[in-house]
Amino acid sequence: MRAHSKIVFLIAAGIFAGIAYAQNKTEYPSKPIHLIVGFSPGGSADTVGRALAEGLSVRLGQPVVVENKAGANGNIAAEYVARSAPDGYVLYFPSIGHAVNASLYKNLPYDPVKDFTAIGGVFSAPNILIVPANSPYKSVNELIAAGKANPGKLTFASSGSGTSVHLSAVLFEKMAKIDMIHVPYKGTGSAMPDVISGQVDMSFPNLPSGLPHVKSGSLRALGVTTAKRSAAAPNIPTIAESGLPGYDMATWYGLVAPANLPVEIRNRINKELQGILADPKFKDKLIAQGADPMPGTPEQFSTFIKAEIEKWRKLIAQSQITID
Repeated sequence: MRAHSKIVFLIAAGIFAGIAYAQNKTEYPSKPIHLIVGFSPGGSADTVGRALAEGLSVRLGQPVVVENKAGANGNIAAEYVARSAPDGYVLYFPSIGHAVNASLYKNLPYDPVKDFTAIGGVFSAPNILIVPANSPYKSVNELIAAGKANPGKLTFASSGSGTSVHLSAVLFEKMAKIDMIHVPYKGTGSAMPDVISGQVDMSFPNLPSGLPHVKSGSLRALGVTTAKRSAAAPNIPTIAESGLPGYDMATWYGLVAPANLPVEIRNRINKELQGILADPKFKDKLIAQGADPMPGTPEQFSTFIKAEIEKWRKLIAQSQITID
């Protein structure tokens, strides 16, 4: 009897241990989560990233800690996440650079698709085509006409090679079939004075960086880069409707995790993300940054990332842009 009782006890203990293991395995989250941002504190990406972390923390019931790992257009942060455990406790807030870097850098230490699990888009935002307030160009059509009449004479400022500011101008060149001179700066802040003074003909900064100068009267806005107008600046037409049909370029951010994240954890995070994107307070914060929510499923975001990689691969190859 004693031997029989011992066997029954061991079987029961095994069953309960299995149940406990299964419960622990599916119990997510049970500790703080780290949200990796690939840019320095204080910028628009960091601001929205922290708002997102706050929303996730409330909905997931655990602290979500923002870690800034700036450098190499997001590569440092992406590599860190790619090498992290796929358990849902390390998430990444990638930008359009995640798609662009696949073509800009010859030896990326990670694969932007295979090494990540797409969770969902967060927001998209336009850049803005601006010229000095005293510029002779008052419309996109006038700017294109000047470019065709004077090939290789118009100049544009960017915040560095391969940035969304640079690529917005390159896309403009290719679609308008004009040639311009690229004048790279170490950031949008250092480029703005030369655009305002007229030393450079134009630039394509992100909306939060350019709009204050437009409102102050020191710059003139000719159009936003997205296919539809921005809620933050509804009176500024799109470049597409102003003379370059089909032009569409958006800066975007989303949420991903390391590859092989369990589906149930991926879906849980996406569910809470959709709730955050539908929250009026969060939407107001996005609009204040000149951005629009980007809701959707993990599958939709994965497809979007792949399409963005291919889109910029073609443009970068045509323009022969390289970083290393």
